[in-house]
Amino acid sequence: MERERTIADSVAETRRRHALYLKAVNHPLRRRILEALREGDATLEELSAKTGLDEKTLKWHLAVLEQGFCVEKIEEGGRILYRLTEEGRVVDHLGA
Repeated sequence: MERERTIADSVAETRRRHALYLKAVNHPLRRRILEALREGDATLEELSAKTGLDEKTLKWHLAVLEQGFCVEKIEEGGRILYRLTEEGRVVDHLGA
């Protein structure tokens, strides 16, 4: 089983990672993004259409979600896609 990204070799680093994670999921717009990604990988443009957020705002929130281990950016077929990570699947248990 793959080790969770929010767990580190030191208590201090684990706390730092948990703080980043909690910051990422503790915002209604970021939960809306996670909810949109539940349906599958999406481009920035697709996420903008699904969430109603402009691209500048969306990029900022996606960066917070990436730093918080909830979303990863992948390149596929020349396109940049965003994908939920296991940590991002917390959206399955939260009300968006």
